[in-house]
Amino acid sequence: MTNLYWWSNDRINKKQGISLYSLAFTALLLLFSTLSFSQAPDPADIAAGKALFKANCAACHNPTQNGTGPALKGVLARWEAAGDYKGKTGKQMLHEWIRNWNTPVKEGYPHAIEMSNWSPSQMTLFPALKDDEIDKILLYVDNSDVKPAGAATAGAQGAAPAAETGAKAPAMAIYLFLGILVALVVILVSVTSKLNNVLAAKNGEEVKLSTPFWKSRKLLATLIILATIFVFYNLVDGAIHLGRQQGYQPAQPIKFSHQLHAGKHKIECQYCHSTAAQGKHSNIPSVNTCMNCHKNVQKGPEFGTTEIAKIYAAAGWDPDQGKYVNEPKPIEWVRIHNLPEHVYFNHAQHVNAGKIACQNCHGPVEEMKEVYQFAPLSMGWCINCHRNTEVQFANNNYYSIYEKIHEELKSKKLDKVTVETIGGTECQKCHY
Repeated sequence: MTNLYWWSNDRINKKQGISLYSLAFTALLLLFSTLSFSQAPDPADIAAGKALFKANCAACHNPTQNGTGPALKGVLARWEAAGDYKGKTGKQMLHEWIRNWNTPVKEGYPHAIEMSNWSPSQMTLFPALKDDEIDKILLYVDNSDVKPAGAATAGAQGAAPAAETGAKAPAMAIYLFLGILVALVVILVSVTSKLNNVLAAKNGEEVKLSTPFWKSRKLLATLIILATIFVFYNLVDGAIHLGRQQGYQPAQPIKFSHQLHAGKHKIECQYCHSTAAQGKHSNIPSVNTCMNCHKNVQKGPEFGTTEIAKIYAAAGWDPDQGKYVNEPKPIEWVRIHNLPEHVYFNHAQHVNAGKIACQNCHGPVEEMKEVYQFAPLSMGWCINCHRNTEVQFANNNYYSIYEKIHEELKSKKLDKVTVETIGGTECQKCHY
């Protein structure tokens, strides 16, 4: 208590320093700003990192166990801890290592030299991997236990997607922490008042009666400011995500596994979704497309004949007689991906001219037992893609009319062309 009294005598005097209340108020606002606007790792980025990891790294590495190469969980932290070198951060050195491990070794980076002795076998080179792709791989290996968006299986009425559930956890933690901070401010205001009275009594000044904390104007002002920030943040955030369906995974009338068809059996996306390269919309496969295979394949590995029988019923097919006996009827699939009516999007343009892989927008569909909406499909998400995606001008007749850009590429005035370069961020391109 003596030490506390000395601290109050030395620091709380209004003529000498800052009050405890002011410090608490400032700390509260700073922490609120940091926590309210921070985001948990994006499940979509984790899922994209997983797909990249499986395509490039999984043959030699495991996130949590040593294999041909070391366990990768925490690898970014380890390289950052190794320190900067010749003006490059540990993260930059790790990026160079992943693309070509010889580069940081030749530069003499100690941690790279140490890791080059891990195994007699040399690490595969990945010169085509971009920085953002490497970052997603590193994000995945550090969060390999996090389910991708929409990974939860939908029930009869459609279960809440994992992305939505996962987003609630950090939000609840933030609100709990803010509640604790508010309580701390109340305590500090009360303690400050009492210590000021102790100081006043010592100096022979009038001791003011303590005002109940719920009548404190300072506390009331603090709560009003916090409430205003909270309300407006949630209004803006709610407006931004209005109508978004990321993670949406409705129950379908037939349990169709993309993991089995596109993953195990390697059926091309456009075999079933044949109009993706032909027109604005990508079609839902007709029953006839399913029957091309299932006239002969009458039993599945997971559900036996149950789900295939639903296809036969829709097609009017009798497997025992080996012929169509009833009128066909459409399968009432539930649409997953939707864009607002005022948005123009052309699948064929992206597939043919843009050479965009289906997984860029739809995620690792070949790993999904039940398809869910992988990406947010928001305007910001599309614009960022247009800003960062490099257009494949070479040997692409679609862009032959852009003579000026071709000349600038030849003269080295331009080193690359993004979708933004050819007007991909103009409002009229999507909102006509």
